[in-house]
Amino acid sequence: MGVRRAVARSYWAPIGALLLAMLSFTSGAAVAKRLFPVIGPEGVTALRLTIGAMILAAVWRPWRVRLGLQTFAPVLLYGLSISGITLLYYMSLKTLTIGVALALQFTGPLTLAVLSSRRRLDFLWIAFAVAGLALLTPRGGGAAPIDPAGAALALGAGACWAIYILIGRKVGRDHGPGITSLGVAVAALVALPIGLAHAGVALFRPQVLMTGLLVALLSTVASFTFEMFALRRLPTRTYGVLTSAEPAVGAIVGGLALGEALPLGQWSAIALIIVASVGSTLTAVREGRNGGADLTPA
Repeated sequence: MGVRRAVARSYWAPIGALLLAMLSFTSGAAVAKRLFPVIGPEGVTALRLTIGAMILAAVWRPWRVRLGLQTFAPVLLYGLSISGITLLYYMSLKTLTIGVALALQFTGPLTLAVLSSRRRLDFLWIAFAVAGLALLTPRGGGAAPIDPAGAALALGAGACWAIYILIGRKVGRDHGPGITSLGVAVAALVALPIGLAHAGVALFRPQVLMTGLLVALLSTVASFTFEMFALRRLPTRTYGVLTSAEPAVGAIVGGLALGEALPLGQWSAIALIIVASVGSTLTAVREGRNGGADLTPA
């Protein structure tokens, strides 16, 4: 009994880290949207990743990570996926609310959850998540229509997110948590020239830099550190379904911070998504207590 309880307790740690990552990420997005009129999403992406890379480098010292020819490509792809997630997601926020953008972006993790599920009960929680995501998407009835370009950008961010999950688990296991700082550094090298080309010297205004620092702390340093901790310890299917809570978190944060109000039907969607997340968590923990294999990353 003592061993089973210890296993269950150790499982809740990455779940808590993932929830903190989602809250940090969505809060950072709310702050980032306030910078769009000044430097655009391209400039915010450059600031967030560059400042975040410098902070993470000071903490994790990525130069100590030893990379060979065979491991360089996965780390490069990991960094490119981070830059892709960030830039495409921020660009989608120009025309979409945080909750809707995250709902569309979630197609990446949701696809992984479906492909990696092996139990019938997993599909029940996935069905709840899909139903919630469908309700979160405005499609008439008084709700604002979705901008096609914004939707395409959010879906592209979802594809990058799926790559990030798969590659992040591998490089995290191979190199430890310090690889996060190296991945963000690669992402910053990609994003900075794009941001400079779009925003120019406006990136270096003191107030812009201070706001960029806050975005970096929330959405890069805290979010990616917590998420890497979770990625190394959670099964792919459990991670995929748990992250279904992120559109709900984004909708709540967007409503509180930016006044992005949702109609009643979309608040019902939040309840469905929370049910999916809690159900997936309880099922996985119960299997761990019974000696199941779900506590070992798949």
